[in-house]
Amino acid sequence: MSTEHLTQILAGTTEKLSRHESLKELFHQHRDGDPLPSGAALKEIIELARSILFPGFYGKSTVNNTTLKYHIGVNIERMHHLLTEQVLAGLCFMDAEGVGQGIPLYRRPQAEETAAKLVSRLPEIRSVLATDVEAAYNGDPAAESWGEIISCYPVIKALVNYRIAHELVKLGVPLIPRIITEMAHSETGIDIHPAAEIGHHFTIDHGTGVVIGATCIIGNNVKLYQGVTLGAKSFPLDDNGNPIKGIPRHPILEDDVIVYSNATILGRVTIGKGCVVGANIWVTEDMEPMSKKVKK
Repeated sequence: MSTEHLTQILAGTTEKLSRHESLKELFHQHRDGDPLPSGAALKEIIELARSILFPGFYGKSTVNNTTLKYHIGVNIERMHHLLTEQVLAGLCFMDAEGVGQGIPLYRRPQAEETAAKLVSRLPEIRSVLATDVEAAYNGDPAAESWGEIISCYPVIKALVNYRIAHELVKLGVPLIPRIITEMAHSETGIDIHPAAEIGHHFTIDHGTGVVIGATCIIGNNVKLYQGVTLGAKSFPLDDNGNPIKGIPRHPILEDDVIVYSNATILGRVTIGKGCVVGANIWVTEDMEPMSKKVKK
């Protein structure tokens, strides 16, 4: 291939890829002064959160009773700083106002306050995560200690991300929560939408391949196994044939439900308190409390 012909191929391809008609909704035009969400920064935020929530298991292993308060304080300050910038990036990324004018001045105080509110909720997040650790330990005879659960089990890593992301959803932060839960998805194979509502003492055994949709409501003391899907059965369409967004379309699991491996529960159905869903089962209708559905 001649140099001239190669140049023509590269230039022609560049021209095609730069055409605006081929970039509809695929191109984010950067505005001077506006930050973009940073995967590296969000990863550090999660690492800091894990070290704050489970000191000694994550972060500096030299932490002890004497240095605990110091380490937590330093990590909280760093986390608040990083989170402020990422919340700001999320707000600006989704902000249609002030195009070409840089960061709207009112956004930074909003981002700082939102980050502070998230940090202030870390004690409550730790409390509910402790119940998740307890559920994982009590539900697995192979587990020898809480420390093993915290250090090794993918469900705890995924739930740290989810519970932080869920608080950010409740605080009205766009984009960032989804990035955080997708980081856990990549790390653990557990896909939990940050808008899902999940109670205390929740656990997922093994975890790989679990999917929990955005409008799921999961009660307390619920246990899932690997490969479980809590998904949507169908998508109602608007007059233009597009899916209607924001409507409840995923299952409700009441307290004390167990769903075994590779079961699929679809649609806005209610799985009543104490139900057991067996492995490799499709469920598309409500289940009465204390009932079982197994493959015969």
